[in-house]
Amino acid sequence: MQEPTFFILTALVRAPLHGYGIMQAVAELSGGRVELKAGTLYTALDRLTADGLIAVDREEAVGGRLRRYYLLSEDGRAALAAAAERMQANATVATARLREGFGTTGVRHA
Repeated sequence: MQEPTFFILTALVRAPLHGYGIMQAVAELSGGRVELKAGTLYTALDRLTADGLIAVDREEAVGGRLRRYYLLSEDGRAALAAAAERMQANATVATARLREGFGTTGVRHA
């Protein structure tokens, strides 16, 4: 799972959000590393909806414009949980290797 997808799904864990809310949440959750542009976000939302990982919760008219809210589906929750577990396992392996005392050259330092 790519990092933007991971953070989009994470943003939707607590409650449904509209597009701009998702963009803000992703930036906050990623510590500013992932900043989604509108075109990128809506392409991702369409793909995630088609894949069944998110669903449209509701639509509201705000200031004459339609605001669509998205929610995390059960399949999306399961995919996010699996990705988080995989990332955690990978981080554990990397951390253990780093603690073994090898430097950047791959030569063991005593």
